[in-house]
Amino acid sequence: MLRPATPAQADVIKELVDEAAEWLRSKGTDQWSKPWPDASGRDRRIVDDVSAGRTWIAWDDDLGIGTITLDLAYPLDAAQNPVWPADRLEENALYVHRVVVRRRYGGQGLGAGLLDWASSQAEALIGNPLLRIDVWTDNHALHEYYKDQGFETCGKAEPPDYPAGALFERRTSPNGKSTAKLLLREDGDRPRP
Repeated sequence: MLRPATPAQADVIKELVDEAAEWLRSKGTDQWSKPWPDASGRDRRIVDDVSAGRTWIAWDDDLGIGTITLDLAYPLDAAQNPVWPADRLEENALYVHRVVVRRRYGGQGLGAGLLDWASSQAEALIGNPLLRIDVWTDNHALHEYYKDQGFETCGKAEPPDYPAGALFERRTSPNGKSTAKLLLREDGDRPRP
């Protein structure tokens, strides 16, 4: 069941991110091994997104098994500069962040289901399913995952020191008939990005 995260559940999201960071280290990438820009900044962004109603958690009974954050505002670096190039910002998009699946639920299409759900939210919120995501620069396996999910590369982030500098977007929901959709029955209010 997919539900909006509550402030009391921010620790569930941190736990999912920390578990993913540990797993990613074993895959040869430093993604999330050092919170960006620091631990308190990461935690503040998580709490802010939850408080604003932008973060959702997929649940299996009482266990948070995945999360996704949706935002109509484009991402900014630590100095408040736009991550995406100015020419891309002219078109409305739904930006997704912290797409994380608990490792023991990996390989079941849950990530694809979260992205498909986000496409449907983009359609409802901005009138088209344009999704954008900035991905850890040196996590090439993750780049391939997003390409497999129908995303196209859009270049690099404007700030050169931004760690999630690989930019991707997709305009369609190629997994719309995914069995993961069954896992993502919505329970709760629509997101408020």
